[in-house]
Amino acid sequence: MKTMKKELSNDINFLEGVQKYFGDSKVKPEQYSALGLAYIGDGVFDLIIRTIVLDMGNGKVKNFHRITSSIVKAESQAKITKAILDELTEEENAIYKHGRNAKSSTSAKNASIVDYRIATGFEALIGYLYLNNRLERALELIKMGLERTELMPHK
Repeated sequence: MKTMKKELSNDINFLEGVQKYFGDSKVKPEQYSALGLAYIGDGVFDLIIRTIVLDMGNGKVKNFHRITSSIVKAESQAKITKAILDELTEEENAIYKHGRNAKSSTSAKNASIVDYRIATGFEALIGYLYLNNRLERALELIKMGLERTELMPHK
């Protein structure tokens, strides 16, 4: 087990580590459906926010969950997206719109359909960037959005 930790900590990013140990995907990021990209993007965004919240210091998990939930909900994701739309490249904007316009069989429990669709577009963009090994760009956009909307958790 020590070997795996050492190998991962030296020079493999998270996605490369998953691919190394479980096999490369047979599908290119451009080939995933918009909802497939949103599915992975939702998980990536959630993990990023959980990491930020946990880094605030020791506390109760109940409080971590409350803070995280307030940021990862569709309404907050829609605010973040609106705050960064002007910063998206043409490619990123196309991915966002593809996700936003995807027809989903589910809907948000506590969000408007407009916010839910915008959030789905945002998640698709984050998923696309992650799967293309462009996590740094995803982090840049997320940080920008959190700061512009004042949703950034405070230490």
